[in-house]
Amino acid sequence: MRLDVRSGVLLCCKELTMRHDVDFLIIGSGIGGLSFALKVAEYGQVAVVTKKEAMDTSTNYAQGGIASVFGQYDSFDLHVRDTLTAGDGLCRADVVEIVVRCGPEIVGQLIDWGVSFTRDSTGNLELDLGLEGGHCQKRIVHAGDFTGHIIEQALVDRVRNQDHIGFFEDHIAVDLITYSTRMKRGTVTATHEDVCCGAYVLDTKTNEVHTFHAKITVLATGGAGKVYLFTSNPDIATGDGIAMAYRAGALVANLEFVQFHPTCLYHPEAKNFLISEALRGEGGVLIDSRGRAFMGDYDPQKDLACRDVVARAIDSELKKSGDDCVFLDVTHKEPGFLRERFPNIYQKCLSFGIDMTKEPMPVVPAAHYMCGGVLVDMDGKTDIERLYAVGETACTGLHGANRLASNSLLEAVVYADRAAQQAINDLKTMNTGLCPDPPPWDPMGTTDSDEAIVVSHNWDEIRRLMWNYVGIVRSNKRLLRARNRIEMMEEEIQQYYWDFRITLDLIELRNIAMVAALIIQSATLRKESRGLHYNIQYPQKDDKHWLKDTILRRPFVG
Repeated sequence: MRLDVRSGVLLCCKELTMRHDVDFLIIGSGIGGLSFALKVAEYGQVAVVTKKEAMDTSTNYAQGGIASVFGQYDSFDLHVRDTLTAGDGLCRADVVEIVVRCGPEIVGQLIDWGVSFTRDSTGNLELDLGLEGGHCQKRIVHAGDFTGHIIEQALVDRVRNQDHIGFFEDHIAVDLITYSTRMKRGTVTATHEDVCCGAYVLDTKTNEVHTFHAKITVLATGGAGKVYLFTSNPDIATGDGIAMAYRAGALVANLEFVQFHPTCLYHPEAKNFLISEALRGEGGVLIDSRGRAFMGDYDPQKDLACRDVVARAIDSELKKSGDDCVFLDVTHKEPGFLRERFPNIYQKCLSFGIDMTKEPMPVVPAAHYMCGGVLVDMDGKTDIERLYAVGETACTGLHGANRLASNSLLEAVVYADRAAQQAINDLKTMNTGLCPDPPPWDPMGTTDSDEAIVVSHNWDEIRRLMWNYVGIVRSNKRLLRARNRIEMMEEEIQQYYWDFRITLDLIELRNIAMVAALIIQSATLRKESRGLHYNIQYPQKDDKHWLKDTILRRPFVG
């Protein structure tokens, strides 16, 4: 037994085992979190918390690749130009310049860490480069059509071999701990000048909450695609990092810019399966149910237009025709080439009875990527001291109003590197007195729930609400309906959260409800159409009033 000096409560041995003291706490095990872990491992003890198995990340599902300048006719200036064009006026030019110029070095680093990218067929071991929408040159470094899986596996293997990195699989963060935390079931009283001291984390196997006391905390939890009914994202993408950061008082930005990937496989048994944009880069053509190629009606680049243009075009075609899907046709390409270049997509489609070498693939748009997130500076720091965010969780300024294809993995590694360098410096100079022992988690007054239907019903209703009212095309009336309904659901979910012991499902529901509300609020504020945000009441861009970020902060609670 020992006395907790802050609360005056005696802690038993079991409670002591539920306390973890580390130098670096990383929440998330995708490319951003693991890259950061590898960079800081020699400087302190690292804990990587991930809510499923280590490989269950959005990175693992990324098919396309990493955009980087290697081609003979390519240049940094061209890559910068393409990124700025896609971002539709909201990219930070200094961030774009830094990230793009780091590309070749980052690819080389991943190769050193064991990632085997596809080489070209000339025998000279040069990297094979693909073309995707919005790019004027071939610059997509890839590993077949399962690049993310190859990267994730290499990083997981490397991290597991590090003595100073501990993996905590099947653990989900509940809330951040800050200097101003006042404990009652993990409530955080947010101030606007605060210090992060770690996080409360639920062990989903035992349903016990552990306290992770950390000098540096990194949010690398990925995106929030599961806020929408149709998504290319895995089930883990519930916006946990964004919700936790906002509850703790951090700034979030540009959450109205949700990228809908134009082509997810449309099949009743094909859950979340993405049809890579690289197929259109290799000559794939979008057609309607009559076989008519329609992208020429919407953009001079036709099927290689940016994702927002293609997604809206498909949405428009489906509304006009009443069809359930459109089709992606690559049957004019050599079958052997398709099987070799896209083995994963070929086999997956074949498992559903679709031979992409002989028939068009049915496709629909689906929520894919969050261009907004937790606002960070050039080193990945949030406005809460000692709290960093990297990857899709963060809003760095690279993507602006629309992400250029295959810039996301590049951004994650570049910012993981910059954040690691800054965090190492912070660790050397920090005043440890700013992070006192956090109070233990207090579940007093709660019981086990006997109303699981409340969670499942609200989960389904939020996702349908967001798809129908806050999707590819928005309106003032739809956003108002969405806001009114989400406010009612948030109140119901909050009451449920206080009354019952927390579970994985309840934590995720709480987070998607909060992120949904933030997306609705951001979309309501922006009175124009730009990039991924399209409102039929404001169909034009308004550079005079809206050439700026949409920034939200939780109101101060005294």
